[in-house]
Amino acid sequence: MQLYHHPYSLDSQKVRLALEEKGIDYTSYHVNPVTGKNMDSSFFRMNPSGKLPVFKNGAHIIFNTIEIIQYLERIAAVSSGGDNIPFSGREVVAWMQKIQEWNPKFFTLSHIPDKYRFYVSKFIRRVLIARMAECPDLAGAYHDKLREAHETEDKLKNKNVLQGNREHLIRLLDEVETQLNESQYLAGEDFSMADVMLIPVLARLVLLDLKDEYINSRPNIAEYWVLVQQRPSYKKVIGRYFDGWRRYKTLVKTWCFVRIRSMLRRY
Repeated sequence: MQLYHHPYSLDSQKVRLALEEKGIDYTSYHVNPVTGKNMDSSFFRMNPSGKLPVFKNGAHIIFNTIEIIQYLERIAAVSSGGDNIPFSGREVVAWMQKIQEWNPKFFTLSHIPDKYRFYVSKFIRRVLIARMAECPDLAGAYHDKLREAHETEDKLKNKNVLQGNREHLIRLLDEVETQLNESQYLAGEDFSMADVMLIPVLARLVLLDLKDEYINSRPNIAEYWVLVQQRPSYKKVIGRYFDGWRRYKTLVKTWCFVRIRSMLRRY
């Protein structure tokens, strides 16, 4: 089994947390979307959307995050002989879908300083143009991604889009806060795949230095956040890349790559 992912990708984090919680072995392939590696022809042929993560088991390829996690649950059940490995119930699945409905892209990009965002956006567009020239048979798919990049920039200028995205997040967090007043975890007293979906969202808020505004202002979520950070899966999937000084190492490494490639015009 192979997983194409990257620490920057929230959906990648969700799937990796599920893999670690279920104890499933897999081969890891890092595909950095900020440096345009998800636009390489080998990856693009496998997933023309260019989105992460991609899970591959033999000839079976899955792009949808929730579908991947549910597939992993079936693998875990088969591997254990079906003993004591429950599938996610309706409440868990409902929370998974609710969390997945919020799109973190516009929220994240709107909190990145313009000079960095514009620089990376320009780099990605040049990567796409270079790949179109290298792979004429994929030119149509690459052109779609280029159009998507321009549309994203336009939406980031639209205050209504950004406000709507933020309000969606606030409604979600308020609902989570209410639920955590009733149970230790999101869908009950036991950790579930609903928590796997939520943890990366909270981690992104912390990474953007928005912990006080969105987490600490909600006592139940603040307590929950302290609790889930103790899990080995969190430490392996998120903590090792973004806790404390590690966030700067991860970000600086990527930024240097983009700057050097831009100066050398190697896309």
